[in-house]
Amino acid sequence: MANKVKVLVLTGYGTNCETEMAHACTLGGADQVDIVHLSELLSGEYRLDDYHFLNLPGGFLDGDDLGAGQAGAHRFRYAEIENSGEKLQEQLLRFINDGKLIFGVCNGFQLMVKMGMLPGFANDHTDRQVSLTYNDSSRFEDRWVNLAVNDKSPCVFTKGLNSLYYPIRHGEGKFVAQDETTMQRLVDENLVALHYTTADSTKPTDQYPDNPNGSPHAIAGICDPSGRLFGLMPHPEAFLHRTNHPRWTREDLPEEGQGVALFRNAVDFIRANLL
Repeated sequence: MANKVKVLVLTGYGTNCETEMAHACTLGGADQVDIVHLSELLSGEYRLDDYHFLNLPGGFLDGDDLGAGQAGAHRFRYAEIENSGEKLQEQLLRFINDGKLIFGVCNGFQLMVKMGMLPGFANDHTDRQVSLTYNDSSRFEDRWVNLAVNDKSPCVFTKGLNSLYYPIRHGEGKFVAQDETTMQRLVDENLVALHYTTADSTKPTDQYPDNPNGSPHAIAGICDPSGRLFGLMPHPEAFLHRTNHPRWTREDLPEEGQGVALFRNAVDFIRANLL
């Protein structure tokens, strides 16, 4: 593992964005990117210990039965790795405590909050305090959104970035907290890394459709206090090249899509801190 950034992109049980996410990691500079089925982790064929960066892609884990990410979170908490006497959650918590990175997009974000990985107050990544629920529109939303980066956030992935433009596609993207104290703590500690905005502003908005799901404080993505765990509803892996942009034939755009920047920041952090 020396001098090589190794990335694991999880797949299986309804994920459908793993190929794009793996490609984003490669474009971001990772040396090795493996798409691994969850069953291969549970069989012991692959181990999180051998990687620096875990990616949880979007999709429809377990058909979103019981709520998006809920059944998957239950599996992560309680499933045992064959012939090891160790639960997958134990391996995951060791991965976090070793200073490694986890990135959840859309369904991956839903999985992270329902496992309690985020917000991770006081380094507790098992206490579920926030969630993602049905959009205020009561329908699946599929559109591109403008995002503002909170430059005071510790988020590793958004460092040096300002405004972003990514697609969303979800039915359960409204961010909620167990109480107002928890919500305010997220805001006060700058753990809200991304906000939905209007096209002509960097100020958070609660207006539909710029805020596509009704999230309070226009929350599009949050990190834990270390900045190494990050989840968001928009899809950066869906904007890796100018031709992914909805107006690529009408605007003069850079060849590289804005989504690559998040993955490059992650890889650069790993090279500087973990190799």
